[in-house]
Amino acid sequence: MSSTELAKPTKAQLKWQDLEMGMFCHFGINTFCDQEWGDGTDSPSKFNPTSLDARQWIRTAKQAGFKYFILTAKHHDGFCLWPTQTTDYSVKSSPWKDGKGDVVGECAKACEEEGMPFGLYLSPWDRHEPCYSDKEAYDDFYAEQLTELLTGYGPLVEVWFDGAGSEGREYDWPRIIGLVKKYQPEAMIFNMGAPTIRWVGNEDGVAPYPCWNTATEARTSMFTENMLTWLPETPRWVPAECDVPIRRRQWFWHPNSEDKLLSLDELKDIYYRSVGHGTNLLLNLAPDNRGLIPESDVKRVTEFGDWIRNTFYNPIKEISGEGYELEIKLSSPQRIDHVILMEDIAHGERVRDYVLEIKNDDKWLEVVHGSAIGHKKIDRIKPVATDQIRLRILAAAAKPLIRKFALIASK
Repeated sequence: MSSTELAKPTKAQLKWQDLEMGMFCHFGINTFCDQEWGDGTDSPSKFNPTSLDARQWIRTAKQAGFKYFILTAKHHDGFCLWPTQTTDYSVKSSPWKDGKGDVVGECAKACEEEGMPFGLYLSPWDRHEPCYSDKEAYDDFYAEQLTELLTGYGPLVEVWFDGAGSEGREYDWPRIIGLVKKYQPEAMIFNMGAPTIRWVGNEDGVAPYPCWNTATEARTSMFTENMLTWLPETPRWVPAECDVPIRRRQWFWHPNSEDKLLSLDELKDIYYRSVGHGTNLLLNLAPDNRGLIPESDVKRVTEFGDWIRNTFYNPIKEISGEGYELEIKLSSPQRIDHVILMEDIAHGERVRDYVLEIKNDDKWLEVVHGSAIGHKKIDRIKPVATDQIRLRILAAAAKPLIRKFALIASK
């Protein structure tokens, strides 16, 4: 395959892949009902956070090293976190701020203040809206809601279309995707219609290995093995995003569920198998019924961010280069336990087979044998002291272009 035939990312996709970690935020009427999926009958009077502080959410994300933030503007229950003109089933019918509040607006403002790219989730499935059973009427309704979000809250980094509950349902995807491209052409489109990023296929936050950046289909939802049929204009380059809640199997906040909080070791494993496999990690932290992320969750995600910084941000040595062999020489033997590899994916994903080898008593010993590198591959190796390590690429679709080859000694 020539380099001209390789799938390549757009500039917007490249920028998104470099973000690597996003914070998801599930918040809504479910938060006040101790449930994951409302059926659309819960009264808006239940939505009344006493201390909602979007800045706390965004600052938590920033402190932990997340590079973008996505809010559930409307979940499957149909309750809207902005004062939409399409329905009264929204914050404007709640006692919060006497019906004059706008959670989406507060998040957008906090993201702008903190320099955090902002994204929105808008569930296609709507269990409250009476016109949902009328396909054409609901397509109009949904397009109007989407237009409000695309035009009212500044630039968006991502628009998240959740397939759950929509198994077998056909929406007007050409129209929907057309709206995103018209109003937010730089925004990533998640998994439906003509996506520019895809769902990894599980809610565990982990990607298989290899997880190539090219795809022609993805799973619809957790509730079907069926693969989505995308619109013909879907690009060949469709990188994966791994979503997972920080409290096991709980996307929305539930009282007395701190025991479900993932341990730091569990988060480390997720990182290795998401970002370390070349995908983006979208970790969900759910604000509680006060409108604040619980202190225990803030503490855990801050520990996670500190571990990432302390482990990966200060390599012993880092080089870049092109060709089938790159070597790092150190002035003296040093302990190494991780190697970070990145391709220059602007020119396509080229590497297909590689080995990492260390020099030991004038002999090269293989310590890793891998396939995909793509945006990033983090290889953990048995701690070893060496002054020479090399990357040999055994197979590639075109001349390899290595953006980063870094040696790490974790603390």
